[in-house]
Amino acid sequence: MRRLFTDTDFIYRQHQAGIAVLGDCLHVLRHMKPESVHLIFADPPYNLGKNFGNGSDNWNDRHEYFDWCRSWIEECFRVLKPNGTVYLMNATQNMPYIDIFVAERYHVLSRIVWAYDSSGVQSKRLYGSLYEPIIMATKTKTDDYTFNGEDIMVEAKTGAQRGLIDYRKTPPRPYNSRKVPGNVWHFPRVRYKMEEYENHPSQKPEALLERIVLASSHPGDVVLDPFAGTFTTCAVALKHGRRAIGIELSETYFGIGLRRMGITDTYNGRALQKDKSRKTNHKSKKDHDADATGMA
Repeated sequence: MRRLFTDTDFIYRQHQAGIAVLGDCLHVLRHMKPESVHLIFADPPYNLGKNFGNGSDNWNDRHEYFDWCRSWIEECFRVLKPNGTVYLMNATQNMPYIDIFVAERYHVLSRIVWAYDSSGVQSKRLYGSLYEPIIMATKTKTDDYTFNGEDIMVEAKTGAQRGLIDYRKTPPRPYNSRKVPGNVWHFPRVRYKMEEYENHPSQKPEALLERIVLASSHPGDVVLDPFAGTFTTCAVALKHGRRAIGIELSETYFGIGLRRMGITDTYNGRALQKDKSRKTNHKSKKDHDADATGMA
C-alpha cells in the first residue's frame, strides 16, 4: 500500500490492507501517485462552523471555501483510476456550485439524495433540511466504471409487497421482488447511543457507506476517504475485503481510525477506547421530555 505514495512526509500507520494518515488532505493527495485509487468517498467540512476540535470548518468567505473545494476535488480525480468512481457529499447550499464545477470537467453519473428524519427542532420560518446531496461521478463518460447492482438490491414494493402481475410480459408474471435502489436513499442518521456512534458531529452511517463500497468497488480495490472523520468508509471497505486509505486532520479522529481499522489499540502511549459521550449539547425530544418530567 505504501507504494501508492510518492513521498510520506506525514504521520501514518498501516497494516497489510489499510493506511490511516494524519495530515492535511491536499498535502497528502499531492503525494499520491496518479490513477492509483478505484473508489473515493469525500465528505468534507461544509463551512457551517461545526466543532471538529481544530477550527477546520470555518473559512473567511464562501469564495475561499469553494476555491479550496476545487483544489481537493481536482486532486481526487487526479489519483482516480480511469474507470474509478468518486462520490462527493456537501451541504444543500454548497452543492450547486460543486455540481457545476464537477459536471464541466468530469462526468456526473447520478445525483443522489440521502434523506433522513430529524429529531431536532425544526425552523418555524422556513423548510428545514432533511437530506444531504451526493454526486456520483467518473473522470470521463465511459461504460467501464464498476457498478455491482446485484450486491445492493433492495425490496421492490410493487412485486414483494403488493404482489402485482406484469401483464406486459408473455406470459404475464409477477413483478420482481428485488431491484437496484433509486437515487433517493433512506438511512437514519447516526445518533447518540447507537452501537456505531463515535464522538463526532457529522458521522455518516455504515449502511450508506456499505451501499457505496459494494456498488462501486471489487474485493482488493483501493478505497480512499480524504476526510476520514471516524473512518467509517475505511472500516466498511476493510470489512468487505477492500483496501482502504483514510486521511484525517484531527489527531483525535486519527486515533479512532487506528482502532476501527484494526491497525493498533494504542497510540502515543494511551489505549484507544471508544468514547460514547455526546459531541454536541443538543438534546433529542425524548431527552427534553425526560428533563421536563424530572422538573415536574
